[in-house]
Amino acid sequence: MEISHTEENYLKAIFKISEKKGKAASTNAISSEMKTSAASVTDMVKRLSEKELIHYERYKGVTLTRHGLRIATHLIRKHRLWEVFLVDKLSFNWDEVHEIAEQLEHIKSPELVERLDEYLGTPKFDPHGDPIPDKEGNFAERKQVLLADMKAGETGIVVGVQDHTTAFLQYLDRMQLVLGTSLQVLECFDYDESLKIRIGNGREETLSKKVSQNLFVQKEV
Repeated sequence: MEISHTEENYLKAIFKISEKKGKAASTNAISSEMKTSAASVTDMVKRLSEKELIHYERYKGVTLTRHGLRIATHLIRKHRLWEVFLVDKLSFNWDEVHEIAEQLEHIKSPELVERLDEYLGTPKFDPHGDPIPDKEGNFAERKQVLLADMKAGETGIVVGVQDHTTAFLQYLDRMQLVLGTSLQVLECFDYDESLKIRIGNGREETLSKKVSQNLFVQKEV
C-alpha cells in the first residue's frame, strides 16, 4: 500500500497530539498541528480510515491503528536520527535541523535507516532531548520534570525542550541553557510564577513561567 508524504505527516501529527494529550486527537487539533483547513482534515481522515491507518469516532476523535502507529513511529525514528546526524556530524545548530529532517524523514530505505542508526552509535535521544524509537517502535524512557515543577533548592540537568520553535531554541542558546547544562532553583516567585535559577557556571537568571514550562530537567538527588 502506497502512503504519500502528506499522509505520513498526518499520521505523525496524530501520534504527537495523542501522546501529548493522552487521548484521541480531535480534528481541530489536527487542523492546528498541520496548519490546514478543517475541510482538508476531514478529507484526509476519510482517506486514512479507508486505508485502515486510523480509527475515527465522531465527537471522540482520531486514533492510530496498529499499522498507522508503526508508520508514525518509524517516521519519527527517521526524523530524529537525521537530526542527530545533522547536529553531530554536519555541525548544524539545533535550531536549524527540523525543516531539513522533515524532508529526509520520507526516504523509504529501511537499510539506510539502520545503517544510520549504527553509524551514530544507536542514540536514544535527539538534539532536542526527544526519545528516538528503536526499530521495534519502543521509546527510551527517563525520569524528567518540567523546570516549572521544581522547588527552591532543587538541582538538575537540562535534558529536553517542549517548545521546538527556532525562537525558543535561539533564546536558550543566548541564555546558555542548552542540553546538559546544570542548574539550581534559587527562588520561586508567586506573583508571576517566574523562577530565579543559578546556571552551572554560577550566573544567576530569572526565567519566566513560559520558559520554565518548556524546559525538561532531570533532577539530581
